[in-house]
Amino acid sequence: MIRRALLPLLLCLLCVSFTAQAHEIRPAYLQIDETAPQQYELVWKVPTNNGMVQDIRPSFAPSFTLTPIPGETVVNGFVLFRYRLSGDRSLAGSSLQISNLDRTAIDALVNVSLIDGSHYSFLLRPRDNSAEIPETPAAWRVVQTYSVLGIEHILAGIDHLAFVAALMLIVRGWPMLLKTVTAFTVAHSITLGLATLGYVSLPPPPVEALIALSILLVAAEAVHLRRGKRSLATRWPWLIAFAFGLLHGFGFAGALQEIGLPQSDIPLALLFFNVGVEIGQLLFIAALLGLANLLSKLGRLPQQAPTAAAYGIGALAAFWVIERVDVMFF
Repeated sequence: MIRRALLPLLLCLLCVSFTAQAHEIRPAYLQIDETAPQQYELVWKVPTNNGMVQDIRPSFAPSFTLTPIPGETVVNGFVLFRYRLSGDRSLAGSSLQISNLDRTAIDALVNVSLIDGSHYSFLLRPRDNSAEIPETPAAWRVVQTYSVLGIEHILAGIDHLAFVAALMLIVRGWPMLLKTVTAFTVAHSITLGLATLGYVSLPPPPVEALIALSILLVAAEAVHLRRGKRSLATRWPWLIAFAFGLLHGFGFAGALQEIGLPQSDIPLALLFFNVGVEIGQLLFIAALLGLANLLSKLGRLPQQAPTAAAYGIGALAAFWVIERVDVMFF
């Protein structure tokens, strides 16, 4: 019943995906480093969209002077701006605003490093685009910031959600669903941690192409299952979830590296980014199961609904494979 009731939400996923990128909307990133008493260097990274960059920029209290350094650069879909900041007081306890952020749908991650060893991380949003830089570091800000970023990443990562949905199409029963989700979580947590900490690395373009291929393969297994053909994937879906989860972890790591990490709190930020990813994943699964329960009360869906859902996910994944291979070679 669960597999049969997934079709409406999966078709919605398909329609949305054709008009959206398979990646998350990346936040802007502001790194502030104190180089001498009341003297700061800033790096401001703004994500581009189809070659365009939003007119958003940091703004400080009147007691500070912000001086642009000429020569912005474009790196991996971001435009990097550099500034010098000086003032007659410490930055701690002063206000920071991202001008024009309220006119966008972009979040802004801020990391501050002071020469006394203090470090701060916090997230600014379009509807809350200003904050006071705290005078005392608080670990809960890192926890809050990176948990939110993890949730946003997975819920906007249509390809990762499509993989989870495809896995649910080949799972039979609640115990196997729990085992499969746990295997996927453990696997991508391993490679997310190892890649973020620099122990292993893979180039992003092949990883993205292989992630798309993993979705296509699991969707194909779902079709085979509906035709009565059982395989390793349908007998032990948790094993497939673990194997491909290792690959998806590299994708999560690439996103986290683009977002940026507070150098003094890397383990904490990494842990709670992963926690956020898991919360978002569980929310998605809960939405699918909730819809399944609702539809089971309203009536039966066609017998071929799971097959149609698998074909829809597979078609989308095939499109991503072609698109990402094309990016790799052209």
